[in-house]
Amino acid sequence: MPDERCRHEQADHRPRHRPDRYGHDRAGERRPVTTTASDLGQATAVTAVRRPHASREYVALAALLLGTACAYLWNLSANGWGNTFYSAAVQAGSQSWQAFFFGSSDAANTITVDKTPASLWPMEICVRIFGLSSWSIQLPQVLMGVAAVALLWVTVRRSFGPTAGLLAGLALASTPVAALMFRFDNPDALLVLLMVAAVWAMTRALDDGRWRWLVLCGALVGFGFLAKQLQVLLVLPALAATYLIAGPPELGKRVLQLFAAAAAMVAGAGWWLLIAQLWPASSRPWFGGSKHNSIIELTLGYNGLDRIAGSAPSATSDSPWVRMFTSGRGIGRLFDSTVGGQISWLIPAALLLLVAGLVLRGRAARTDPQRAALILFGGWGLVTGLVFSFMSGTFHEYYTVALAPAVAAVVGAGAVMLWREREKRWTRAVLTLCLLATTVTAWVMLSRDAVFLPWLRWVVLSVGVVTALTLSFGASRPATGAAVAAVLVALAGPAAYTADTIANPHTGGIPLAGPTVRDEQARGPEPAGAPSDQVLARLTQNGTDYTWVAAAVSSMKAAEFQLDSGRPVMPIGGFAGGDPAPTLAQFQDDVAQARIHYFIAGKAMGASTDTEGAKITQWVQETFTPTTVDGITLYDLTTPHTAS
Repeated sequence: MPDERCRHEQADHRPRHRPDRYGHDRAGERRPVTTTASDLGQATAVTAVRRPHASREYVALAALLLGTACAYLWNLSANGWGNTFYSAAVQAGSQSWQAFFFGSSDAANTITVDKTPASLWPMEICVRIFGLSSWSIQLPQVLMGVAAVALLWVTVRRSFGPTAGLLAGLALASTPVAALMFRFDNPDALLVLLMVAAVWAMTRALDDGRWRWLVLCGALVGFGFLAKQLQVLLVLPALAATYLIAGPPELGKRVLQLFAAAAAMVAGAGWWLLIAQLWPASSRPWFGGSKHNSIIELTLGYNGLDRIAGSAPSATSDSPWVRMFTSGRGIGRLFDSTVGGQISWLIPAALLLLVAGLVLRGRAARTDPQRAALILFGGWGLVTGLVFSFMSGTFHEYYTVALAPAVAAVVGAGAVMLWREREKRWTRAVLTLCLLATTVTAWVMLSRDAVFLPWLRWVVLSVGVVTALTLSFGASRPATGAAVAAVLVALAGPAAYTADTIANPHTGGIPLAGPTVRDEQARGPEPAGAPSDQVLARLTQNGTDYTWVAAAVSSMKAAEFQLDSGRPVMPIGGFAGGDPAPTLAQFQDDVAQARIHYFIAGKAMGASTDTEGAKITQWVQETFTPTTVDGITLYDLTTPHTAS
């Protein structure tokens, strides 16, 4: 990076030198807000110098966003239905507005997915516009990924300049788990976008202290709850602590504003929760994942304490699926064989840069925007990383996408901060240590698969060591080439994993990015296989005469038949078949009313004998005659067998 350009970035993109609405500049000094002829002349001169740099800045941004969009859209349909559990719900919501509102697994509204429904809404709207296909389901996820990269650029640029914003956006787009989840139909895409948006709103509040930004921040967190419930709260401690520390107003007003933000957060989620809880249970679907048909129970239990502590049993906690979703906890979890390649490439560097950046801003005023941004992104990353490392309940590797923006932002901001101060020996030493830590991390990750690009780890190692030596023992102001080489070393490994993730299909309940864990994808709950044409012909024959063309134990089993037939299939027992909906009596009544045509045989994985699904299965086997079609056992529920 040329020295002249560094000086322009520092002068033009550090907002602490602009007075806020309270008459303070961003360094906390009281000053009158006036404009003189001299000021106007200086502004004109600065603008004349900035214009070519600003032009290059936005060209670089356009290249980043266009490249991200093209990469994420490439080979998008290869993922098929992705996670059929959610794709079936998207199909249902595109056919029924009640299913849309509640997040039902089927258009006849038997039971919901085990989450709040907001993450399904963009996909369902897209399907209503373009029709049902894997592409129309995944397209909104891609757009949310591009939006998250753009919003992170805006947020980091505000305090650290365009180069830092560009590095942060590039790091996020290149993170393997981000490339995975922004091309997949799980709830995480909307969750991450809303978390980044809440952080953006907080940086605006830190800039001028206006109430509206605090309220917007709280509302975004609240809506994030509707995407994936309590997981959005991982960003909340950092948001609150940063404003308490660095907000512009006096302490008392800061506290009041945070209460207003909390009220907005409750309103952002509460409107849907209130409607859902007050809606008569007899005329809405069962809340999947809850024992007693309560959205509050689902929030605090199955998607709350069960995930963190793993102590309270849930409706499906005895399922091997759930046990399979839990991995060993501890400080090394984020670097293990399955999680490491998803997210951890830049974590060591981020930790070092966070500490160094805070040291650099140690004597700055309380409201210093750069220190505030480091506290904000660093707090988000530390809280999220520690929770994921030590939670003893259900943990999926792809959860770590919630950590990706924080890591990317700290790396982008911290690297630029230290580069600008590279004349100091200690900052060059930290930059060298960051590069070596990143090089070693990439070496370890890439060495876990001897087949995948075996030459890449040697290139990363050699270039990383040479560049580190240049930074450590070279000139006091290393050339721009060293910075470019460092960026290439840092992103080579995750970019290769991201490219592999894009090039290969990912399906099932536990998708994993990168090559070293592709064989692990079979762990996810998936149906036995796509139904044949003969089976689909049976299901769709006179299909409009029935509320459900078939029923199957577990949403995962029912989903594939529903997606391929285009008609509702009753998902008995919800996700893993253990929820008490419908009951045997309710199912028998539906059969008596000729609402269900077929029962698709097959025990849900982990379903015990005392569940309603097991009771229904036993009753069907005792009452109706089985027919095998292309390996699928069907029971025609309209023709019970006669006693011999």
